[in-house]
Amino acid sequence: MREGTMSFISAVILLFLVMDPVGNIPLFLSVLKGVNATRQRSIVVRELLIALAVLVLFLFAGKYVLKFLNIAEPSLTTAGGIILFLISIHMIFPGYSGLFEKESEGEPFIVPLAIPYIAGPAAIAAVMFIANRNPERIMIWFLALVTACFLSGLILYFASVLSRWLGVRGIIAVERLMGMILVTLAVQMFMTGFIRFFDDFTKAG
Repeated sequence: MREGTMSFISAVILLFLVMDPVGNIPLFLSVLKGVNATRQRSIVVRELLIALAVLVLFLFAGKYVLKFLNIAEPSLTTAGGIILFLISIHMIFPGYSGLFEKESEGEPFIVPLAIPYIAGPAAIAAVMFIANRNPERIMIWFLALVTACFLSGLILYFASVLSRWLGVRGIIAVERLMGMILVTLAVQMFMTGFIRFFDDFTKAG
């Protein structure tokens, strides 16, 4: 992901991977297990829209947050790469032993489905990274975010069907494949941030 080379498709792929809808299937099913099937899907749609709203907020307002906190773009890119790397390692080496044992009383609202399962730290960092990469293409990134959320939503909307079809082993296998792709993107993001930070430091010196 060199400067200026990110496309709409690559942005969609990056955002889709960090949202990790396949890995979220058992989490969603565990949290919603006490809710009837029809209501489950309504909740999933609602939580996806909330998560999308949060990510859109960071997409358009992220640069102001960074400016207020005096955080340079290379620092964001490097930190985002580290976060994505940690997430990808978890995807490659998942621990599902306790995921189906999570208890949730009542109907979930915002937490934990919208935040942090969908709009988690990795997704927020990725959105801010994309927005600051080519600010003049902000509407392209907005469409990429909506597309990634839609694709993730399709998977989570039919989570119960996919869970029966794939099984726990199938979910783990797919998530590991997604993790392998994400780890390469994470390393590239980290290296891009580090190189830019080094260049800025050299110029300042």
